[in-house]
Amino acid sequence: MKTTIQIQNLKCGGCAKTITDKLSGLNGINEIRIEEETSSVIFEHENSDVVFVAKDKLRALGYPAIDDENGILQKAKSYVSCASGKFKNN
Repeated sequence: MKTTIQIQNLKCGGCAKTITDKLSGLNGINEIRIEEETSSVIFEHENSDVVFVAKDKLRALGYPAIDDENGILQKAKSYVSCASGKFKNN
C-alpha cells in the first residue's frame, strides 16, 4: 500500500534528509519519498498500523501531520531536525 502524509514545518532538503533517515529505520516502511513543494511524505507499507507509527515519529521530529497541533515546541523540534539533516548532508 502507498500512503501520503501531508506535514507541517517542512522547510528544505535538510528536513527531508532527516525524515527519510528516521522513517527508513522503521520496520515495514519502504520507498520513502519527500515532496517539498506539497510538504508530503510518501511511502510504501504492508500494513496500516505502521502509518500510525510513522505519524508519531514525524510528530516527534517536529513535523506533525497537517491536521495535528503545531505549537512552538513542534516548530522548535523541526529546526533541530532540519539542522541535523543539513549537517549530515555535508
